[in-house]
Amino acid sequence: MTGESFFANHSHDEAEQAAPASQEEQRPGTIPADLIPYLEEADRVDEEDFDTEPVDSEPDERDLALEALALNSMLLGPDPSILAELEGDYSQWGEDWEEELAERRAEDAHREALSDAAHSARLEARVEEIYQEIIARVPEHQVQPTLDRVKETLDILGDPQNSYPSVHITGTNGKTSTTRMIDALLAASGVRTGRFTSPHLVDVRERITIEQESISAEEFVRTWDDIAPYIEMVDRAHAETDGTRLSFFEVFTVMAFAAFADHPVDAAVVEVGMGGRWDATNVIDAGVSVIMPIAIDHEKWLGSTIREIAEEKAGIIKPGQIVIVARQEEEALRVIEERAASVDAIVRLEGRDFEVLDRQLGVGGQMITVRTPAAVYEDVFVPLFGSYQANNAAAAIAAVEAFMGGRALDARLVEAGMLAATSPGRLQVVRHSPTIIVDAAHNPAGAHTLGESISEAFDFERIVGVYSGMGDKDIEGVLGEVEPYLDSLVVTQMPGVRAKPAEEIAEIARDVFGEDRVEVHEDILEAIAAAVNLGEAGDESAPATGVVVFGSVLLAGEVLRLMGIRP
Repeated sequence: MTGESFFANHSHDEAEQAAPASQEEQRPGTIPADLIPYLEEADRVDEEDFDTEPVDSEPDERDLALEALALNSMLLGPDPSILAELEGDYSQWGEDWEEELAERRAEDAHREALSDAAHSARLEARVEEIYQEIIARVPEHQVQPTLDRVKETLDILGDPQNSYPSVHITGTNGKTSTTRMIDALLAASGVRTGRFTSPHLVDVRERITIEQESISAEEFVRTWDDIAPYIEMVDRAHAETDGTRLSFFEVFTVMAFAAFADHPVDAAVVEVGMGGRWDATNVIDAGVSVIMPIAIDHEKWLGSTIREIAEEKAGIIKPGQIVIVARQEEEALRVIEERAASVDAIVRLEGRDFEVLDRQLGVGGQMITVRTPAAVYEDVFVPLFGSYQANNAAAAIAAVEAFMGGRALDARLVEAGMLAATSPGRLQVVRHSPTIIVDAAHNPAGAHTLGESISEAFDFERIVGVYSGMGDKDIEGVLGEVEPYLDSLVVTQMPGVRAKPAEEIAEIARDVFGEDRVEVHEDILEAIAAAVNLGEAGDESAPATGVVVFGSVLLAGEVLRLMGIRP
């Protein structure tokens, strides 16, 4: 029986009889007597209403809420205009009430926008403060042969890295692109992901993404505030023993794992910073690891031979996991297989267990067909250039298959994931007419791939390079690989203490290209403008000209920043 019918079928006399006659105690579960008249009044049907058009006599919830707000405000003597606004009656504002209302609302929106902007500015300023505090530590490229500090910090935090499964990626070239592809494929499959990559291009928050978005400034600050006391605790302990503290990369690794646990994510996709065995990320026990092509790089820290470097990178292989292995030099492959066999890991090798069966160039990318242990995925569009990106895609698909238990993936989800895949700073077209391409190639193997990819994917009649590099890189080797593909080279100066001076690079470049094919412009934008002029000079027909900026992730990031492009 509804409340309406209940009160309609009980008379006022009955209600009085039900009420206590004196001060006797109210029986539990009954309606207080003093409320009965009000309830009856609210429920009574006025006979006069039957002679008029039926109307909805009950106010809606909004009206009741507004009335209650207004009545309570009257205790303080409300502004009549406010009361009128609550009731939707603006007549007392005058004939221009609509205009006044619009102005008030615009002012409110403006104040709110200013408040939001100020809050965002404060957060970004705090992010920068934190970044500067962390970057003052040991640089990320200086790998220290210990995992103790990271393990101790994470142990104090409750080992957040163990609260979700992980995919772990290493290699010399292609690991960042492959990491992003794996992330995109998992996301398309409905998995909430956290992704950790390095280095960043423009904004340090790019290193940590949650569900494909850079960690917000607010979350970045909160995560740092949560872990900072424990970082300090471990720093103090090690200052008393071995005189060290957590490095830049170790701190960011801890931040990423903590942020992923706090979100929380369903899976983490983690790119190795450098090497593998002693990399801070190697504290995770990933079910799937991926080893992309290994080449000579970071000799000072990883070794001067393929075997030495492969031994460091194979250090991420854990007992019982599945290892997705891209095509490798024979010596590197031998090391990987030896390590896998020693810990009973299962190797899935490109060319044997998975491969690109077909590849066709298309507008904005390429169409590929991939065979994996579980299926053949036909006509998958990859919105990236270069044959190496097709190989990266094959490794990513094989990795996600393994992560999902070895079963075939839904072809539609594979297509959706690959369509969403991006790789900023890798053969990235940042401007047209003329075409300007940014690529992070910084070692001879990467430079070789860059030259081949440009030649294949773009129909340029002239190509001019803009180059800068780190002092510890094989600059002559890099320039030697791209020289056959470039008509001219402009040497520039990128920021950072590790950057080699432009004039010193130019001396090497002149030995490779010849005196007449090299210019120097230390300002990056001036260097790009000079490259454009070189490409178009002296030809009225204005042939298809391409400008390729390459040599470092730092240089790629700086170009994106100067052009106002966010990765």
